[in-house]
Amino acid sequence: MIDSLVTFVITVSGGHAALGIVLFTLAVRLLLLPLNVRQARTTRIKERLAPSLRALQKRHQRNPERLAKEVSALYAKEGTSPFAGIMPMLAQLPFLWLMYRVATHPTALAGHDLFGAPLGQQVAGVIAHYGLASTPVLVFILVIVLVAAVAWLSARQIKITEEQPELMRKIMPLLPYGSVLAALVLPLAAGIYLLVSTAWAVSERAVLASRPL
Repeated sequence: MIDSLVTFVITVSGGHAALGIVLFTLAVRLLLLPLNVRQARTTRIKERLAPSLRALQKRHQRNPERLAKEVSALYAKEGTSPFAGIMPMLAQLPFLWLMYRVATHPTALAGHDLFGAPLGQQVAGVIAHYGLASTPVLVFILVIVLVAAVAWLSARQIKITEEQPELMRKIMPLLPYGSVLAALVLPLAAGIYLLVSTAWAVSERAVLASRPL
């Protein structure tokens, strides 16, 4: 199935595998947009209800059952539930897995490159084969630098609250930089996927945050 999908993506893009990965990633991200909008709406509601939730927790801290009922009732007034954001997130996982499989396919990407940089190789392999001062390595470096720039923008979008544990407040701003580490160890095709996908996510969050949901 993955072989056929990768072949189809490359064929549709005129034989340009790198372009095919970009177009496929954008298409899947567009397909996931309704789920992301729903998840953003749920997050917005949780942020608005945060003061009321803190008051309920303080008032019923010795009565967990009463607290759970009050919280459920509070969310019900907003037409949602405390777990409404979980389903859109879970629904995205198969699509994200599919994008990753396409971008890291071991055989279908053989012979395809981006400005001379093989899509199926990691940066270490490219350095060993072409040397440090070469165009393929520069292509890899450019992709990694762009992924790092997008990760920095993503980290700036993370909202830290006092209610979160101290350890979580320290870790959350670092999480987006996991994409940089992944780009360093995964094939170039996966780096392109990470760049396009994370750039879309950052832009999407910025747009949704500026509009009523």
